[in-house]
Amino acid sequence: MEESEPLLGSRSEERRPNSCCRWSLRTPNMDPRVVEDLRRRLKYFFMNPCQKYKARGRKPWKLMLQILKIVLITAQLVSFGLSNEMMVTFKEENLMTFRYLFLKGYTDHHQGGHVLHTKTDVYDHISYIIDRYINLQNLTVGNLAYERTDGEYTPMMVCQEFYRNSNIDPGNETFYIDPHIDTDCFSIYPVLSLDNGSLATPLNFSVDFRRLLSVNVYFTLKTINLQTVRHHELPDCYVFHVVIMFDNHAHSGNIKVAVENDVTINECRDWNVEGTSGKNDYLLLSFDSVVILACFASLVLCLRSVINGIQLQFEFNTFFHAYYDKIVTMSDRMEFVNGWYILIIISDTLTIAGSTFKIGIQTKFMTSYDECSILLGIATMLVWVGVIRYLGFFKKYNILILTLRAAFPNVIRFCCCAAMIYLGYCFCGWIVLGPYHDKFRTLDKVTECLFSLVNGDDMYATFMKMRDNGYMVWLFSRLYLYSFISLFIYMVLSLFIALITDTYETIKHHQQEKVPVSQLQAFIAECRDEPESGCYQTDEEPLSCSLLACCCCGCRKKI
Repeated sequence: MEESEPLLGSRSEERRPNSCCRWSLRTPNMDPRVVEDLRRRLKYFFMNPCQKYKARGRKPWKLMLQILKIVLITAQLVSFGLSNEMMVTFKEENLMTFRYLFLKGYTDHHQGGHVLHTKTDVYDHISYIIDRYINLQNLTVGNLAYERTDGEYTPMMVCQEFYRNSNIDPGNETFYIDPHIDTDCFSIYPVLSLDNGSLATPLNFSVDFRRLLSVNVYFTLKTINLQTVRHHELPDCYVFHVVIMFDNHAHSGNIKVAVENDVTINECRDWNVEGTSGKNDYLLLSFDSVVILACFASLVLCLRSVINGIQLQFEFNTFFHAYYDKIVTMSDRMEFVNGWYILIIISDTLTIAGSTFKIGIQTKFMTSYDECSILLGIATMLVWVGVIRYLGFFKKYNILILTLRAAFPNVIRFCCCAAMIYLGYCFCGWIVLGPYHDKFRTLDKVTECLFSLVNGDDMYATFMKMRDNGYMVWLFSRLYLYSFISLFIYMVLSLFIALITDTYETIKHHQQEKVPVSQLQAFIAECRDEPESGCYQTDEEPLSCSLLACCCCGCRKKI
């Protein structure tokens, strides 16, 4: 190569009679048609669907398919969301039922648990739980039943965990503890007392509270969620593995009582819903199949566009290296990889996976509600975010999208720096204020509290809760909160906004002056053929093979 021509400098141009552009290069053995073809194909590649339709009459299939997908996926998500809501509500209501049935004196003010202080209370509560379990069929208004395994009832298990050996004397300030933990359990079968409503044998249960760590009551109940019938869905059979825990690990004189349950959802063994023909199930399955097919078609089209972009990137890079002895920058290379297509590909993959899970749930082959909701939820979010790409075809919307894209790297760097300060405040608040303030009791609560303060939420309540503590802690809390709020609200957030505003002004300036900001844009700007000019409607093969051949030839000559 004898001489390299700067891309952003002056170029000698001449126009052909058919208004197609031509760039006369100083490089020997250069076929101008090859350059014109490459530049025109690059310009066509970066056109929006409307411009491509004007240039070659190509239908915007991907655009129409994305609009169709938004309607289908949103409708699918709403349908599944209603089913998921019924499932979650049913689980929560049953958990509330277990608290009212098995916790003595339970009210909503306890927020799911009790605190016991005397030995008598502990024994009374355990006896109360056993009695309520035995008489469950006579007490509950729900469709609760005992679990059976091989024709036998599954027993209730009452287990206590305690230190193997201990000798504690707080008066003399002496103690001896064997830290090994032993577990002692006994079983209670409901069948023993269904007739007379009481245990066949007296309950022989004693607790050494000095060694006691916890008392756990385990039992299993089964029920059927019948409310789904009203929404034309087959009911599921639920198995609740309930655990009532008496927690004495702190040995502080407070034994906390809590109820937890683990739910297993199964297909009912034998079912018959009168007046149903299964037509609604087939319609839902057909609808989910249509969603999968639409997403698969969109996935194929977007993959093809990404592959075409990578091939064109390779061709453009080879051309620049051969004729200008320049390496295309990474930012110019990434222009060929459309991030919106990557977003759509991820969304389509998640939708196909989520729809498959949904079909499995509807046919009762699986009960992965949480996994399905996560997949469909993220997929729907990405589909709606992908609509921004089409808003970018309008000039007033495009400048906002360009600002977000251009500011993103700097925003990430800024957030990394701000995160160091934020984490420092989190650890400091957790260590110092954690023992005295509920909002700083755990590290995750600290992060949530500080994030709320940055957004101006609940400031006064956070200050007020520190009034009753010692003077040193109170003074530190004031310095801590005032410095954090002042630093992040008045400085960090202001700098964050200024960063985005500066990027917006830069993008606006470039759009007003129409200054090419990259080698790729400068190269494409040489072609001023409008989509309606007819220069893009050609049945001839692209001259990419000629371009690659010329490049290889030029490289050999250079060597």
